[in-house]
Amino acid sequence: MDETPNGDVFGTATRLQFAAAYPEIPHVLSHNLAHDSLLTLEALAALAGELPPNSIEYNRGDLPIGINGKPGSNGLTIEETIRHIASSNSWAVLKNIEQVPAYDALLRSLLGELRAEIEARTGAMLRLQGFVFISSPNAVTPYHFDPEHNLLLQLTGSKVMTQFPAGDAFYAPDQVHESYHAGGARELTWREEMAQGGTDFTLRPGEAVYVPVMAPHFVRNGPSSSISLSITWRSDWSFAEADARGLNRRLRRLGLAPSPPGRWPSSNFGKAAAFRILRKLSLAR
Repeated sequence: MDETPNGDVFGTATRLQFAAAYPEIPHVLSHNLAHDSLLTLEALAALAGELPPNSIEYNRGDLPIGINGKPGSNGLTIEETIRHIASSNSWAVLKNIEQVPAYDALLRSLLGELRAEIEARTGAMLRLQGFVFISSPNAVTPYHFDPEHNLLLQLTGSKVMTQFPAGDAFYAPDQVHESYHAGGARELTWREEMAQGGTDFTLRPGEAVYVPVMAPHFVRNGPSSSISLSITWRSDWSFAEADARGLNRRLRRLGLAPSPPGRWPSSNFGKAAAFRILRKLSLAR
């Protein structure tokens, strides 16, 4: 059994497992965050009422793996969607929950347990953010990627996340990365021939999965409604990878064919520094 000293959410064996795989290897971990009062449906409906509109996203849950643009509304309010998630055929996310003090404290406590393991590899944790996902039975989160280091904790229900190799242009072309970092969408084009390259991670309450920076993935919810908590952070490496993509976008517009940024432990700081200088010069004009 994984020992959890002082009532920690992540036990000793879990932290050792995380340290061995972070930051590039996706893996499933155990956690003890099953019954926190901040994460019940009623508490989350109340949280939705405290968050600004741009921190709330929700839509129908019966979506294909690949979509073109943002899906449409489910016709309900966010509070109705959450309270009736078992029957509303919906998917919802509450973004940046750290805007509310109690949830900020929860986020910092959870990541604080992993701080030593994280900072030993990628340095200081930057831009800590939390997201709560509430999903109806069999809902689908379409194929996409995210710029953060991400640990997704399953609280109720079950789901399967299918991940694809981060940084592999077959699954997310370099131009799509570059467009995203210039303000484009995070949704990715899905092709059936990519399916064989995915790895399924099944999550049940008490389990979590780590998602590397920009690793493409989609999620299929199980037969009952689901609540998941995503705790995320950035690093100097993740910001350098993003800024190297920014420079590549400018080089590509000049007719060049730049090489993609390297995955960790490649630093990418040369390209990132050049892009940051160009960005400052552009802002100074």
